[in-house]
Amino acid sequence: MYFVKVYVTYKESVLDPQGEAVKGAVHRLGYEEIEEIRIGKYFEMKVAKSDRSVEEMIEEVCDKLLANVNMETYRFEILEMEEV
Repeated sequence: MYFVKVYVTYKESVLDPQGEAVKGAVHRLGYEEIEEIRIGKYFEMKVAKSDRSVEEMIEEVCDKLLANVNMETYRFEILEMEEV
């Protein structure tokens, strides 16, 4: 069994209006040192071991469903879980 963490964010070239709104609120609280905030999505998955490559499977799911690859980028971590 694998535990997978997927992080999806806008590409650097894409305006992040939610991130800009949060940055404005943070500045109004007095934290002017914070120069940039980007909003993203986070997913956790438990994946059973199979003959398929876990990396390839997660990339396919991200490309087809979790991320809009035209506007977003993603990265993931795969951790092997101990069998109980």
